[in-house]
Amino acid sequence: MATFFRNHVETEIGTDEVVLYETASNVRTTVIGLSLTNLTQDFVYVDVQVTDDQDNKGFYIKQALVAANTSLRVVTEGEKLILAPDNKLSVTASSPNSIDAILSYVEVV
Repeated sequence: MATFFRNHVETEIGTDEVVLYETASNVRTTVIGLSLTNLTQDFVYVDVQVTDDQDNKGFYIKQALVAANTSLRVVTEGEKLILAPDNKLSVTASSPNSIDAILSYVEVV
């Protein structure tokens, strides 16, 4: 089994759902970091959702408040989020073009 450490950056996330990461059918992934940064001068609410291989969607966080020009560490300090094969991790914000996301993860193939 091979292990790969990776990052993914998504900029200016807004009111449309953005899939940050989707696992392949032969891959298990451990999210080891997720940072969301508010680019605006206003408060922004953020949702992070996980969708499983049966298209069931659940909130990892819902309506988390990110103050103006600050960051929220969603996965941090030893916490892990496991994504099974054919899972998705997505982010939505309450304001257009308001959130940058940096995802750090480990793929096990």
